[in-house]
Amino acid sequence: MPDDDLHDFERTTFSHDGKTRDVFRQGSGPAVLVISEMPGISPKVLEFARRVSGIGCTAVLPHLFGRPGYDPMGHGRVRALNYMVSSIAPACISREFSVFATGKTSPVVSWLRALAAAEHERCGGPGVGAVGMCFTGGFALAMSVDDRMLAPVLSQPSLPFSLSKKHKHGIDISPADLDIVKHRCAAEGLQVIGLRFKSDSFVPEERFQFLKEQLGDAFVAVELEDDAANPEAAMKPHSVLTEHLIDAPGQPTRDALDKVLDLYRTKLLVNA
Repeated sequence: MPDDDLHDFERTTFSHDGKTRDVFRQGSGPAVLVISEMPGISPKVLEFARRVSGIGCTAVLPHLFGRPGYDPMGHGRVRALNYMVSSIAPACISREFSVFATGKTSPVVSWLRALAAAEHERCGGPGVGAVGMCFTGGFALAMSVDDRMLAPVLSQPSLPFSLSKKHKHGIDISPADLDIVKHRCAAEGLQVIGLRFKSDSFVPEERFQFLKEQLGDAFVAVELEDDAANPEAAMKPHSVLTEHLIDAPGQPTRDALDKVLDLYRTKLLVNA
């Protein structure tokens, strides 16, 4: 795809606890934070954000890494590899991201929680939604300690990296935060959607099993076969809502996308 110039998005900044980042926003209605996968806010991530705004929500994209709108595969494999390394390497050594730690919420989540609270105040509605993707997949779960978070989606949650059985059978959230989320699921009916391809080594089966054990029926697992992935994508099946989406009725990835959008409609647009 060509690079996306984000001409139809508003660009602002948000500051919290001494950290200021760019935020891109489109639409009106209750806020949904679209937290991009590695290596950044790609054209496919922006396509998903436009779908979110199209149902009557405000798509809010915090810029955490990479170059917004840049399509790495549109510039050749060598540049794509260099771009990926330039995005992921700083994140891996940053203290804001718990890349290898088990039982730990990434510090950047506190900034995202503050952004979600500010967007709820600005946009109104019963609460906010969020989707984390790949590197940020678990962030939507950790953000759910705040009762304003009504619709969390974990798309191919890849942290912590699966270095051992312990890393596989867990996700990047602290025990204390997980207890709060578990209580909300039991007491408030909070529902958490998780998406993955069954063969995806970045999102092992054990991770979804852990979430089922911890959250019970509140965790809705959508696990897809490899042949459901877009064959034109440059990598193995991984990105359910973006790179590997086949956007046609009856396709499993389209069904997964519709399930996510329906969650936002049901939880956030109830009074619309």
